[in-house]
Amino acid sequence: MNNAKIIIIGAGLSGLMMAYLLQKKGFEVIILEAESRIGGRIETLTGSNGATMEMGATWFSKPHQNLIALLEGFKIPYFKQHTQGISFFETMSFVPPQKFEISDSEESSFRIVGGTAKLIEKLVEKIGIQNIKTDTKVTTIKEVDNYLEVTDYKGIKYTAEKVISTLPPHLLVQTIKFEPNLPDYIQQLAKKTHTWMGESIKFAVEYASPFWRENNYSGALYSQASIIQEMYDHSTADNSGFALKGFLNGGTYTMSKDERQEKVILQLIKLFGNEAENYIEYHEKIWREEPLTFFPYEQLVMGHENNGHTDYKTPFLNNKLYISGSETASQNPGYMEGAIVAAKNIVSQF
Repeated sequence: MNNAKIIIIGAGLSGLMMAYLLQKKGFEVIILEAESRIGGRIETLTGSNGATMEMGATWFSKPHQNLIALLEGFKIPYFKQHTQGISFFETMSFVPPQKFEISDSEESSFRIVGGTAKLIEKLVEKIGIQNIKTDTKVTTIKEVDNYLEVTDYKGIKYTAEKVISTLPPHLLVQTIKFEPNLPDYIQQLAKKTHTWMGESIKFAVEYASPFWRENNYSGALYSQASIIQEMYDHSTADNSGFALKGFLNGGTYTMSKDERQEKVILQLIKLFGNEAENYIEYHEKIWREEPLTFFPYEQLVMGHENNGHTDYKTPFLNNKLYISGSETASQNPGYMEGAIVAAKNIVSQF
């Protein structure tokens, strides 16, 4: 039996932030993470050319003040997303794309120097890796007298006075058994709560040089007609690694990776010319194929549906269980900012 004052389920940004803040308040905390890696929906790949490519959470903007304050407090630098040059907008596959330039007056987006994973690494350093147990998928949470007993898929039991889940609520109620059961209203709400990034397919294509910039293209594309729906220049802050990165049409998850890759490269050639064919490597992440992140819905759930719902503010199982995570945030649910807001909201109750 493993004992802790507080157990946090999930080592994504929200869970790590929560542990960091609770430790600062003097609480003993342990994080249980189902995956073998730490970071949740933050995953940074480093390519052979040095490009850092985000397969998960990427951008933020000035209104995301909690995230910015955290980065600045940790002395983690960030930089403005490259948007200079000609961008494309496609409305129909048989019509040439419209060309436009993004105005400097538009609100800037920012990325973290070295990749979003730098924030995860700093939080792990602060919390202590010894307080995070990976490959620990929780299967049961049981109320026993004045504590909760948490059992993982290996049958190992953990006990705590409080348990905080940072899993997407839908995933939580579909994959963990509760004794006694959670109230029916919260189960139904969770099943109708959108999981951020669940339907997303992210891709990145590495290049040896930013040939699009050399031809006065920004690398940005917005499309309603092709496999790539949204794309941006994803080169490093110091211009030592180069890539294009964005989102694919979610419906293409039924294709093979080779089919998607071929269609992506053909679309890039159509936009930028034959130089686009000379890529180093193609990467992608289909989030719906991550069973420890996404659970298929039983009914139609709209984007952002029930994110930040007020019913998530109430603890359950006699005030021992808290349902948190970015989807429950009162501000910017689903974003990195929301993950931090959710963590702060919970910690304020301790």
